[in-house]
Amino acid sequence: MTAPHILVVDDEPDIRDLVREILQDEGFSVSIAANGNSARQARRERRPDLVLLDIWMPDIDGITLLKEWSVETDQSQIPVIMMSGHATVETAVEATRLGAYDFLEKPLSLAKLLLTVRHALDQYLLRRENIGLRRHLRSLERPLGRSAVMEEVRAKVERVAAAEAWVLLNGEAGTGRRLLARYLHESSPRREAPYLEVGVATLTPEHAARELFGEESEGKIHYGCLEQADKGTLFLNEVSEMDLETQARLVSALQSQMIVRCGGTTAVNINVRIVASTQKNILSLVRAGRFREDLYYQLNVVPIAVPPLRDRPDDIPELIAYYTDFFVEREGLPYRNFSVAAQNRLRHHEWPGNVRELKNLVQRLLILGQGEEIDAEEVASALGAQPVTVAVVPGLALDLNQPLREARDMFERFYFEHHLKLAEGNISQVAKTAGIERTHIYRKLRALEINSKDEG
Repeated sequence: MTAPHILVVDDEPDIRDLVREILQDEGFSVSIAANGNSARQARRERRPDLVLLDIWMPDIDGITLLKEWSVETDQSQIPVIMMSGHATVETAVEATRLGAYDFLEKPLSLAKLLLTVRHALDQYLLRRENIGLRRHLRSLERPLGRSAVMEEVRAKVERVAAAEAWVLLNGEAGTGRRLLARYLHESSPRREAPYLEVGVATLTPEHAARELFGEESEGKIHYGCLEQADKGTLFLNEVSEMDLETQARLVSALQSQMIVRCGGTTAVNINVRIVASTQKNILSLVRAGRFREDLYYQLNVVPIAVPPLRDRPDDIPELIAYYTDFFVEREGLPYRNFSVAAQNRLRHHEWPGNVRELKNLVQRLLILGQGEEIDAEEVASALGAQPVTVAVVPGLALDLNQPLREARDMFERFYFEHHLKLAEGNISQVAKTAGIERTHIYRKLRALEINSKDEG
């Protein structure tokens, strides 16, 4: 992976050059600036991963620069370490308030300098890439399925991940293209670098260029996704929805591996891997003049077809088991077992909504069903049910047009109040009936604002 890039800003040449040499010897990429205006220019030319910033400089002091950078939309991600030999406590407090990572006194202790730089970069990467979430995704949300077709897709993703080739994922909505894109990044040499996702369909033409390429305005810099994903992967979801003007600009950027921010004049190098996805036939859009042919061939270096769920019914039992455990663990829903007959019924469903539809179905059956086992009749009813506005249970009118969380809270409140009355307030009995831990019952009752003593 490309080394982190550090910007050193100091008006003293000896300190500036010494720090640069030390950091380069440690394997970092380093650029230097002798004053505030040079620092601004250096940041325009290349987005740093960390800034070492002197406070006292002849033109612009470091606190002013820090204050200026702190209001930029994504600047808070970049750690800034302040340096000074004549700073007061008030200055250090002000720097911390403005978001400085740490404060180093001159003359610099090189051992402390390196330790602080490494800690700042580690924290930066942790925040920027959300390593904890990425590890969770590696262990729990790798693309599931043991069918021959899914094994083949997963093997292809793993092979192409080792290369730098760009990938175009094509498949129906709900097939798991986003998960495959993430899995490709996690399996690649870029796995420790940023992974960013852009929902192209949500970008309006007037905002698309700013979000992708960034913007310079009134001395402030907004770094676009192509820069934020530097050294890593940028996932363009539903790339077929991109407007032609943005497509033209993207083609130029990908060909040259350089961008010019909106409102800027300086060309900036980028190092990013593109993974794109679509549920449409892009070649037909090319023929219709709605998608640039040169962009299509740039993105389509390695095409991967993501199979619909109806083409891999052997994976359904594994997916059912995974999502059942997911909702039981994450949302505290009561565990219910899918009978063999129920699983067989699901294997023969057409799944127009693919894996997303299956996930929603499992959640719905866990929320609204009763009993420890889900049988084929209940599954058939859930699959064939017509949309309704209100589901009526004795004592409960549940509006199914409201958000899921509110509907679930309403049902759970009714459920626990009902069973508390039956058990005369005995929490152990309610926990046994619900099939969940007693400690979780207490948390749930507090969250739903139910007083168990009133239900006895």
